[in-house]
Amino acid sequence: MTLVQLRHFLSLADTGSFTRSAEALHLTQPALSRSIRALEATLGGALFDRVGRRSELTHFGRDLLDRARQLVHDADQLALAGERRRAGHASVLRVGLGSGPGALLSTPLMLRAAQPDCGVRIEILHSDNERLIEALRRRLLDAVVIEMRSFASHPGLRIEPLVQMRGAFLCRRGHPLARRRVLGFEDLQPYPIASTPLGDHVGRGLVAAYGPQAHPDVCVRLRCNELTHLIDVARQSDTVLLAIRAAAPDLVELPVQPHTGGGARFGLVTQAQRQQAPALPLLREVIAEHLHD
Repeated sequence: MTLVQLRHFLSLADTGSFTRSAEALHLTQPALSRSIRALEATLGGALFDRVGRRSELTHFGRDLLDRARQLVHDADQLALAGERRRAGHASVLRVGLGSGPGALLSTPLMLRAAQPDCGVRIEILHSDNERLIEALRRRLLDAVVIEMRSFASHPGLRIEPLVQMRGAFLCRRGHPLARRRVLGFEDLQPYPIASTPLGDHVGRGLVAAYGPQAHPDVCVRLRCNELTHLIDVARQSDTVLLAIRAAAPDLVELPVQPHTGGGARFGLVTQAQRQQAPALPLLREVIAEHLHD
């Protein structure tokens, strides 16, 4: 059974005439007859009775008519969806973002999708690396942007390094530490320190630079996966935020010495054996525009 045979069946059911259906389908009558006989053989019953010059549906044919119409309709809609996707319309882009990329990319991505001529529906998931990678492997996401140094590579995933961004201790303007020209880590300790969950490489760098008291498990009082929430807290209190500098350009960077040289190394992860989402270039454009110091 083929869609072509079903289309022939529907045409003949509508016209009741082999002659008119053959003309409409640009077929010879014998070719149309062969198609209908082949479909009847596949389905196991006669679809039409000859009544004078008309061909009328049998009881079996009437039983199958609505199903045949639905199958052909669904096939047409599927083909239309494919055409629209190839043309860049009505695409869906499901993106997973770690804390840093989430703070920098979420709003620009949604603003781009909100443009009338964009034609892309954006779905964004914010979470930690482990949950994002699991969602990607289960094909619930098309791509994820995460911190690469805390990511253990998985078979079947394509990893594309993007950019390394500088980290810093940040505070609000007017903070008691904001006008100091030189600070040591001990100057930060009277104030709440906030950060997203930090990878082991960051913890090692902090301990190497400032001693055991700088380990995140010791010094971080406020921890949250959503960097934007921590930025808001730093704006409204004396909290000191440890984050990528570009995520909060309105905050003051504290001159803590020595500088650890830390930061984040972001990457784009997709499934290696899966065709990339048609709207993925949109994500790449937004990354190029907004994921930098």
